[in-house]
Amino acid sequence: MGGQGNGKEVKLLGTWFSRYAQRVVWVLKLKGIDYEWVQQGFRDPKNRSQLLLKYNPVMKTVPVLVHHGRPVLESLIILEYIDETWKNNPILPSDPYERAMARFWENLIDQKGIISL
Repeated sequence: MGGQGNGKEVKLLGTWFSRYAQRVVWVLKLKGIDYEWVQQGFRDPKNRSQLLLKYNPVMKTVPVLVHHGRPVLESLIILEYIDETWKNNPILPSDPYERAMARFWENLIDQKGIISL
């Protein structure tokens, strides 16, 4: 993937059909961050990867962003982490009111199950 870094310091564990994982992919691409995609199998719970069990042993869910060997869980938290770690191309407006409105819509989309991409 083109962008900053060499792809070895950032891994994203996800499934192609997870809208939560896909929004993380979208922001990584928007910011030009190199990452390694690690596809997870979920049809059979016994088939979950050792990486997923290592980095998210309690919830065993995706997405999981691994940066320098440290996991960040839950898509909205991952997005905030990415935005705070890589300052280029901010995903939220600088104006506090506009940020609040963006978070409102983000929350509504999550609660109603509307695809956000």
